[in-house]
Amino acid sequence: MLNVLVARHGQSEWNALGRWQGQADPPLSELGRAQADGAAELIGAFDAIIAIDHDRAISTAHIIAERLGVGPVLVDEDLRERHAGEFQGLTREQIEQRFPGHLEARRWPPGWEPDHLVRERVIRALDRIRSEVGSGDVLVVAHGGIIYSLEAHHGVPHERIANLGGRWLHHHGDDWRLGDRIHLAPDDVTIENQDIL
Repeated sequence: MLNVLVARHGQSEWNALGRWQGQADPPLSELGRAQADGAAELIGAFDAIIAIDHDRAISTAHIIAERLGVGPVLVDEDLRERHAGEFQGLTREQIEQRFPGHLEARRWPPGWEPDHLVRERVIRALDRIRSEVGSGDVLVVAHGGIIYSLEAHHGVPHERIANLGGRWLHHHGDDWRLGDRIHLAPDDVTIENQDIL
């Protein structure tokens, strides 16, 4: 059986400012580094750790891998966050000024990566993990949008996930089964999440 924990990265500098990130690449904040370090104490054992090459994800993965003694951290670009188009780099207030009513109506700007394309590449990455790893426990450090895509694919309604929140996936037999959502950052290093992507 293959168990994959898909976890959101630690807080980035843009999370702290409330900016939508998408595929932009801001670094982890100091709080994000502390969250990753604290998560390493709570997370348990893993056979492999995979991340995307965005700084906020790969840095989180390296901090955890070093503490767990697992490595090297593997990289899979299909786990990139959704491209947020013209929302990238903007705060919610700036989005409302430039695109009035879009957020409330869930209307997306030019350049927004559609749900089906995100889902296709995430499923492709999971299938690649399954064929390369086979069985065991794998930590994937990715992004909130990746977790939302997996949950939507399994019929789970959207609910925001904090930095270093995660969702288990299990593969046994012919298909992926959604497991529990968990939170990996210790309570003393968490803050209210200001940012969806």
